[in-house]
Amino acid sequence: MATDPPSAASSLSARALLPLVAPSLAVGVAAALVLVGVSTVADELEDVLWKTLPGALGIGAYSSLWVIVMLTATGLAVGIVVRQVHGHAGPDPVTTGLVDEPLPAGVVPGLLVVTGLALAGGVSLGPENPITASNIALAYWLGRKVAPTVPAALWVALAAAGTIGALFGTPVAAALVLSETLATRPGPGSLWDKLFGPLIAAGAGALTTVLLDHPTFDLDLPPYPGNSWGDLLAALVIAPVAAALGMAAVYAFPYAHALFRRVGHPVLALTAGGLVLGLLGTLGGQLTLFKGLDQVKTLAADPDGWSAGSFALMTVVKLAAMTTAAACGFRGGRIFPAVFVGVALGLCAHALVPAVQPTLGVVCGVLGVLLALTRQGWLSLFTAAVLAADVNVLPLLCVAALPAWLLVTGRPQMQLHQDGTSLR
Repeated sequence: MATDPPSAASSLSARALLPLVAPSLAVGVAAALVLVGVSTVADELEDVLWKTLPGALGIGAYSSLWVIVMLTATGLAVGIVVRQVHGHAGPDPVTTGLVDEPLPAGVVPGLLVVTGLALAGGVSLGPENPITASNIALAYWLGRKVAPTVPAALWVALAAAGTIGALFGTPVAAALVLSETLATRPGPGSLWDKLFGPLIAAGAGALTTVLLDHPTFDLDLPPYPGNSWGDLLAALVIAPVAAALGMAAVYAFPYAHALFRRVGHPVLALTAGGLVLGLLGTLGGQLTLFKGLDQVKTLAADPDGWSAGSFALMTVVKLAAMTTAAACGFRGGRIFPAVFVGVALGLCAHALVPAVQPTLGVVCGVLGVLLALTRQGWLSLFTAAVLAADVNVLPLLCVAALPAWLLVTGRPQMQLHQDGTSLR
């Protein structure tokens, strides 16, 4: 039986979409400025804490003593701010995801302060979750004042898209993330109609960040020579192994959170968490500190510079540090440290089996870990692909994603309910 073509009325008119342009541009630029501002201040503070201060004291910047002292002090400082500021810098971070409902605007200053302290102090978390939450809160607060009749979901989508575009330096990442949620959202218009405003915000955020900060995810890995049967086998092994490693952290997460919750006070819990991070940092070395994006470029610049054991140690330590940081109450995201875990695991596979091409090992490792920790299929594929900057890896990544996804789907996520039980 023949079916009628989709009606033209199923798409919104240009007249309905044009009013979105100006607010989308404004939100995208503002979201990028918040991200760049916090990152710039954190970088300056990082130089003081890890270069100027230990130099003045005559202590090695990354000596075991300084790493332990600095991470413990960071936990203490963050704990004090969380305890004292209005709204306690937002809800328990184990209960939040990348894109959530708007927080009260009064929470934002404290949330940004603790985010900057954690980034500067060497905590193994990225800025994505708290910066996105802050931008959503600010966009919703201002948007409701300027245009109170506009649905809250629009301000959430614009702020989230602008921030994700700014984080990755491209609007594609935001489109992929939001397409998973907007596709099933009721309302008039096609998916592209729903993405119209968010894509403008993401493009504005990405362009602003590129012009101001010049971010790049290209690791300058060795060129990938092309697909082979051996590469297919390697991809089908590495991605599920990486996903299984990520799931180990997911299953450990509620137990780690319950352990820190027993302390009963945010200052003590965060200080204890900082001490654990310091000990892990002395075990894994300075490359396992901080959010991991700069450190992962050091690894990728010399794929044969470490032994398989060293890569394995860095993989496990970074994953444990990320889990500890998130469980004890530090505000931060898990995408950037997860990228480090995946890169280290992929290079470990290359060190164990030299026939595994390092670029292939890296992208499959990142894919598997991100699938386990984020459950964002498109974002995981996109992030893994841009690390190689080579379209030849895409067919293998798409195939490798299938067994990895079967391993993680339907299982607990790295996010908890208020009662401490895992979200599914």
